[in-house]
Formats: sequence, C-alpha cells, structure tokens
Amino acid sequence: MKRINEYKKLFGVENEIELKTLKKSYRNLVKEWHPDKFQNGDALQEDAELNSRKIIDGYHFLVSMAPETKEKNLPAYTETITNGSIADYQHKGLLLEFTFTDGSTYEYFGVTKQIFQKMMSAGNLNRFAKRNIYPKFTYRRTQRTLETA
Repeated sequence: MKRINEYKKLFGVENEIELKTLKKSYRNLVKEWHPDKFQNGDALQEDAELNSRKIIDGYHFLVSMAPETKEKNLPAYTETITNGSIADYQHKGLLLEFTFTDGSTYEYFGVTKQIFQKMMSAGNLNRFAKRNIYPKFTYRRTQRTLETA
C-alpha cells in the first residue's frame, strides 16, 4: 500500500487512477526530469536519472492498476483464478504474490501477516484465496512468469 500511495502522490492522483490524467502527469514529469536536460557534471544530473527511473516505474505500476487496464484484463484474470491453481507464493510485508499454474503472476496489496498465516494453515490454499484474497484485496498483474519466478 505504501508503494501505491507513494506513486499516486508522485503523479498527483487522488483516488481512482484515470489513464488520461496519469499519462498527462507522466509526460510533464518526464519533461521536467529527463536526464538529457542536464549537462555532464551538473549537480542535478544524477537526481534526474534516479527520478526519471522512478517516474517510469511508477507510471507502469499505476497503469497496471488502473480500472481500464483491470477491465481489459478481467477475462484472463477470471480464467486464471477460476480454473488455475497456485503454483507458488511469496509474502513480504503487506504484499502477497501468487504465481499460477498458467504462468501468470499477480500481486495482492495489504495482505497482513495474520491473513497469510490463516492461508498457510488452511486445508486448501486455492479455496482460501478464492474466498479471502481475490475478492478483498487490490491486485495487479506483474510481468514475472512461472519460468522466472
């Protein structure tokens, strides 16, 4: 959740992520912090390189969570969580990452350690996730696949 809020703050996004507004903000930030804008030896050149990477990462991150993106990918997501099963999982902080047998990977935000422990002690991981994870937590598809996981 911290990462989501940090990127929303960077792009000036208040509530829902609108792709049109996000894209406009992205373009303005890239113009402001593009490394080519600064000469070699300029004190801000290193900051510009770091900020431009952060801007690009944040843009791709928020685009993957935008309602338009989720709506476009909903059939594939529904197919994955309905017919696929969890091949691998990883919990770190409040982030739970599932890699499914079809090779897709999704991150779920705000999953506490207590919920993760309940999932681990549940008899059926897939059933627990269908009832307690998928419908309740913000998610996004990541670029990782089963081969790289």
